[in-house]
Amino acid sequence: MTPNSAYAAFVLRVASGALFIAHGLLKVFVFTLPGTVAYFESLGLPGFLAYLTIIAEIGGGLALILGVATRAVSLAVTPVLLGAVWVHSGNGWVFSNEGGGWEFPLFWSIVQGTIAILGSGAYALKPSVRALAAA
Repeated sequence: MTPNSAYAAFVLRVASGALFIAHGLLKVFVFTLPGTVAYFESLGLPGFLAYLTIIAEIGGGLALILGVATRAVSLAVTPVLLGAVWVHSGNGWVFSNEGGGWEFPLFWSIVQGTIAILGSGAYALKPSVRALAAA
């Protein structure tokens, strides 16, 4: 990885992580936990998926910002984003439509694929396989 691409991967990783944290906290503090659960249930999804989504968004966001297991985390949060594509698919493709469209979560899914390909980049905590095995 060239120095410039390492910094580009870092910026993409941190920006994406910050957005995940913002979306997770939005579900907790604005929509509230009961409200988020009720929304998931109104979509025909089990309520517990709301909690898993929030954990994935906040935990995944922190891991991305720190550069911990970046490739695995970016792949793990992709189903959350594809679920958002499904939820917003009936609203049209522009996210400014009422209820939001599907282009933003689809683009963000592509960003996660790009992060998975690039890896952590610069300024990442990268636990070695040995360190994980010793723990």
